[in-house]
Amino acid sequence: MNDPLADVIALLRPRAVFSKVIGGAGAWGVRYADFGQPSFCTMLEGLCVLAVDGQEPITLEAGDFVLMPATPGFTLSGREPATPVPVDPRLGPAPEGEIRHGSRDGPPDVRMLGGYFVFDSPDAALLVSLLPALLHVRGIERLSVLVRLVRDESTQQRPGRDLVLGRLVEVLLVEALRSTPSESASPGLLRGLADARLAVAMRHMHGEPARAWTVEALAKKAALSRSAFFERFSRAVGVPPMEYLLAWRMALAKDLLGRSEFALAEVAERVGYSSASTFSTAFSRYVGQPPGRYARQH
Repeated sequence: MNDPLADVIALLRPRAVFSKVIGGAGAWGVRYADFGQPSFCTMLEGLCVLAVDGQEPITLEAGDFVLMPATPGFTLSGREPATPVPVDPRLGPAPEGEIRHGSRDGPPDVRMLGGYFVFDSPDAALLVSLLPALLHVRGIERLSVLVRLVRDESTQQRPGRDLVLGRLVEVLLVEALRSTPSESASPGLLRGLADARLAVAMRHMHGEPARAWTVEALAKKAALSRSAFFERFSRAVGVPPMEYLLAWRMALAKDLLGRSEFALAEVAERVGYSSASTFSTAFSRYVGQPPGRYARQH
């Protein structure tokens, strides 16, 4: 049976772009503008404070890992009070060498390895909405190792570099997401998969998207009554079951339309529509343009 988490990560198609060692000493603070792309950080040594817009500030220490799938604005600072220096990562070239904040003299009080990547999926916004806005994981050595591998690979120009980076970032994402305590996750994919009964229904939706699912049929797979399943799914995932299924079908359809080997009728059949015309109507209503035009543009 399909793994919904792996399905979503595969459709997002992440690829690494940039990573840097960042240090700070004395009184320092930086205010990063809303970036929108996924970013990550692993703490190498010392302590610092991360204040993400809309979230409570958290203290990061050595061994911590942070992932933001759609990086909003945030402030990063040392333990001493300081006026944050504004930074817009979208402007200007990436700086060479280690980035240093605060005092330039002596060894840094804090060092971290941070970076960002991009999702190549045309449906990234929808898929990212199923993930937590901020993941903070403590003491998972595998994540630190993966970030170091990303850093090592991104600084070299070895054969197969882009392929290796893409796979490393995929593994990094999966490891970070499954290491996040489900009880602290916001409504979305992780909360849904943490519920054993809902997870069964979600695996069936991902494994058989072409099947004529109903709420009753999915509730039966989850061994719940229709009303209990509907309420439990909506609360955990953040959207009703059939809305989630429609979003997943359309994400699959977009992916298939982006490949020249699939005809419209075949795409329609694969995502649960009896005819190309029925699919075209549903796709146009959901996406805002006909599937043929979408395919030509992508």
